[in-house]
Amino acid sequence: MNRPETPLEWIFWLEGKLGRQRAEIRKYATYYDSENRVLSYAQTKFSEIFGDLFIGWRDNFCPLIVDSISERLRIQGFRMGPEEQADKDASDIWQFNRMDAESNAAHIDALMGGAAFIGVWGDEDDQPTMVPESGEDVVVQYEPGSRTKRIASMKQYTDDWGTEHVSLWTRKTIHTSTREGEDRKWAEPKDRPNTLGEIPHIPLLNRTRLKQTPFSELASIIPVQDAINKVAADALVASEFAAFPQRVISGVEQLPEDATPAEEAAARAQAVKAYIDRILTLDNPEAKWGQFAAADLKNYVVLIDMLVQHMASQSRVPFHYFLLNGGQAPSGESITAAEAGLVAKARERMLHFGESWEEALRLAFLVKGDMRRAKAYSAEVIWADPEYRSKAQLADSLLKMKELGVPDRQLQEEYGYTPTQILRFDGMREEEMKRAKELADKYGLSDMLGLNGQQPGASRPQQSARGEAKPKTASDKVASVERQKAAA
Repeated sequence: MNRPETPLEWIFWLEGKLGRQRAEIRKYATYYDSENRVLSYAQTKFSEIFGDLFIGWRDNFCPLIVDSISERLRIQGFRMGPEEQADKDASDIWQFNRMDAESNAAHIDALMGGAAFIGVWGDEDDQPTMVPESGEDVVVQYEPGSRTKRIASMKQYTDDWGTEHVSLWTRKTIHTSTREGEDRKWAEPKDRPNTLGEIPHIPLLNRTRLKQTPFSELASIIPVQDAINKVAADALVASEFAAFPQRVISGVEQLPEDATPAEEAAARAQAVKAYIDRILTLDNPEAKWGQFAAADLKNYVVLIDMLVQHMASQSRVPFHYFLLNGGQAPSGESITAAEAGLVAKARERMLHFGESWEEALRLAFLVKGDMRRAKAYSAEVIWADPEYRSKAQLADSLLKMKELGVPDRQLQEEYGYTPTQILRFDGMREEEMKRAKELADKYGLSDMLGLNGQQPGASRPQQSARGEAKPKTASDKVASVERQKAAA
């Protein structure tokens, strides 16, 4: 196929690309949402016996794989340059668009399906808007031979009344169209200029390789998950048919195939039935008893545990998340070692996601007309620490860092305080100092507390008649003693 030229050709091209992307993401979404297929039994008769008893039951670990990473990806602010403090305007844009929660949803979609998108535009007041978009609705096209230069993006969705909408962005023009009815053909697109001059959709890709192919966290997990469900189905069948002893009686005559109803009723009346107060007897001396032992269901548990261990190793999620080894969570240094792989994985995702969020903020400042920060390529995301540690352990390590000369603001960030909280601390400390000074002045304790620039407890020097400090001499001390004697 030749390179698309007209808007409709671009829509057809990107619609096919979006369809393939949507199908791939939908496959992973069914597992994350626990909508994957129900348990598959080995034989049809088992389905007939159980019916829909287990139709809603799934032993699904896929949400855990994604959520264990997403819960450690928390954005606290942005630096739009080498300055130490977080950029307040960037934080205002972030809060205006409710991105504390929306960014978490974008991370989950990117981890689950491999790709999500951030749409940046301006509202009617020229305020930048940031909207995370699903990979099922948005697709981008890169310049051939480039992994970063986007030449087009498209969003396609269906409204509540069944009308399909599509918007195509190029650097110069925005084309919009709809389709409805039986012919399902796109109407001739309507055009308007792209005042931003940029492609407004930024991919949020989960650890891509150089081929720019989205990578889902569930790609290697789904086959293991299917195996776990299969073994679980076998365990359910065994619990129904082989989890109790099977008894056998030999040497007892069988009824003929053409037995009359009366003969069958008589045989049932004489059948061997065991009760707590009954002794079993048989007239036939050749009759023998036998018993098959109950199936050991622990074999299924051991097999499922092995598969879960494989899943934990492949996903780098700690064993105690899966309640392996009795579900006992490690403590102290052990938990740090156990979660090292997951923490390293979270930091790697921060590296890839951070680049996308930085570009989104630069585009937001372009909407505001702030060209300095629109080209702030040294911008960085302030991430919360992905490692979980006790507060006492963390505080102890920060005190040692302070001895090395690390500034207080950096230590506060390391402890987990947000840039907004750190700014509040500055104001709170100033208020505390003002209040202390007011109380000290009120009760005459300023000198004692050292709030007038003196050391606490230092004596005030004598004042001369002109208000100048007058140091005491030896003769002054003698004269003072004489006056005290005379007064006595």
